[in-house]
Amino acid sequence: MVLNTEGNTTIVTQEHATPAQLVKKMEDSYSKFKNDNVIVNLSSLDKLTLEQIIEFLQISNTHRKAKHSFVLVSDKTNLEQPIEEIVVVPTLEEAYDIIEMEDMERDLGF
Repeated sequence: MVLNTEGNTTIVTQEHATPAQLVKKMEDSYSKFKNDNVIVNLSSLDKLTLEQIIEFLQISNTHRKAKHSFVLVSDKTNLEQPIEEIVVVPTLEEAYDIIEMEDMERDLGF
């Protein structure tokens, strides 16, 4: 797991770990990025299944309750219907756009 912080956003990059292993590592080092918006870059995976996305649900919910964004990045998902509880986008640029929109919503009190 590689952490790269830019401003108030931390990008977590998956190296060789499975999504379940990455979630465990993220939970163990949560204090390092708990006050930042988080982008989890899973682009190195060949395929991202619904079960793998759900692995991130608990940490995503915890992070979003603390009023921070949590976005997964993968262009290798094959989801027939989007998951409302977790944000998955195909590019880093879209992840930054989501964070910007959510920051505006928080500023407006939504």
